[in-house]
Amino acid sequence: MIARRAGRAAAEPAQATIVLISFEGPDRYATAGGLGVRVAWLSRTLAAAGLDTHVVFVGEPAAPGYESPKPRLHLHRWSQWISRYYPGGVYEGEEAKLYDVNESLPGFVVETLARPAIEAGRLVVVMGEEWHTAEAMCRISDRLWHAGLRSRAVLLWNANNTMGFDRIDWPRLEYVTALTTVSRYMKRLMWPLGVNPLVIPNGIPATLLEAARPGDVGRLRRSLGAAVMLLKVGRWNPDKRWLMAVETVADLRARGRRTTLVALGGVEPHQAEVLDRARHLGLRVRDVVPAEPTVEAWAAALHDARDAEVAVVRAFAPLPLLRTLYRAADAVLANSGHEPFGLVGLETMASGGIAITGGTGEEYAVHLENAIVLDTADPAEASWYVRFLGERREVAAGLARAARATAGRFVWERVLVNLLAKVDLAAANQGVQARRLLAPPLSGGNGVRAHEPTGCSRSVTASSGASAHPPGRSERGGHGGHR
Repeated sequence: MIARRAGRAAAEPAQATIVLISFEGPDRYATAGGLGVRVAWLSRTLAAAGLDTHVVFVGEPAAPGYESPKPRLHLHRWSQWISRYYPGGVYEGEEAKLYDVNESLPGFVVETLARPAIEAGRLVVVMGEEWHTAEAMCRISDRLWHAGLRSRAVLLWNANNTMGFDRIDWPRLEYVTALTTVSRYMKRLMWPLGVNPLVIPNGIPATLLEAARPGDVGRLRRSLGAAVMLLKVGRWNPDKRWLMAVETVADLRARGRRTTLVALGGVEPHQAEVLDRARHLGLRVRDVVPAEPTVEAWAAALHDARDAEVAVVRAFAPLPLLRTLYRAADAVLANSGHEPFGLVGLETMASGGIAITGGTGEEYAVHLENAIVLDTADPAEASWYVRFLGERREVAAGLARAARATAGRFVWERVLVNLLAKVDLAAANQGVQARRLLAPPLSGGNGVRAHEPTGCSRSVTASSGASAHPPGRSERGGHGGHR
């Protein structure tokens, strides 16, 4: 049984099987943003807590279709036969992959993962991530119902962002799953859709709380030779306010502060607009291509670009290196205009850096207590706080100390307790016959409905419409192929 022990969770391995379904996943090919990071660390934490965990995702086409990199952690790479035609990453060929996921994945989940677990007496928890999995989750519920297995499975669907909301049949999805999201900000954005999701925050790996080596921090800091080093990490998306970031650099330069922005972005087209704007402002832009993912290689590459005000890094930064970068920067511009949760800001705080955040989903950030929280999109405001931090070193040091303490409350081992409580709640609401995953119980009784669930799913045709399944129907659905 899952038990809370010093803020961590421990489990009996045989009690439950967890199935995570997501387009993004642990592979480099499948990681386009925070979702891939979330799925990778959540799955590792679930497995480490003793729960048999399966991750089904659109993975690297050249990797094995199935592998188990850690005890109780099982990776199933989907749509590989399609991904071979689209080497650019998980979202290249998105519609073809989506069709394949909807058609083939539900049968695999029900017949290959859920049925054997249920027949072995385990509870099955299926969690879908983002809009790409909404249709598949509905079809999984349908198949479980037809197979007479729905009362032994808990279904949850999680929103990490608002992208693709227009492609979701919300009444149907809410009917068959417990809806969740990552912040109260996202919860409020979803109210107009007629839904009221449960809130389960994102987490961070505990390794981020480990102190970066001072020598490595100093080496990266000195490599640029700039008075002010700013860092920005994220997709090249207007919501991330990249334009504001380069305008902040221009404002600091105009005030006599030699500043370099180290930019770690993706491949999105908004990049061109941002870099054109930087050049228009008179900022020098340089590409930085480290030879390998080490502090030494990154320091050398940044040193070669020391005349730049915007250093665009064309390389992947593994977590230990990212932690050192967060710590080396005078501030990290996590200044999004729309941020469902704000993982970069929290990672910065865990690493002992100073996060300058926006004011949307970054609910962990408290202005001038553990971070700088901007009220506007005005680069002059961000510039003022960068100068303020440089002049008030004792304030910056206090923010960094408080930030690390805050981040410690969001490590995945602690978030897992919240998540499992919500799974127990969803099980009770869906009429699932199972023991609690979380102990001690949050309330009296076993929290499980004794009666057979009615209307836990709706049958769906490709064209639309839904009608409730008749109670007690037990015919099995078809079997989908594993690709």
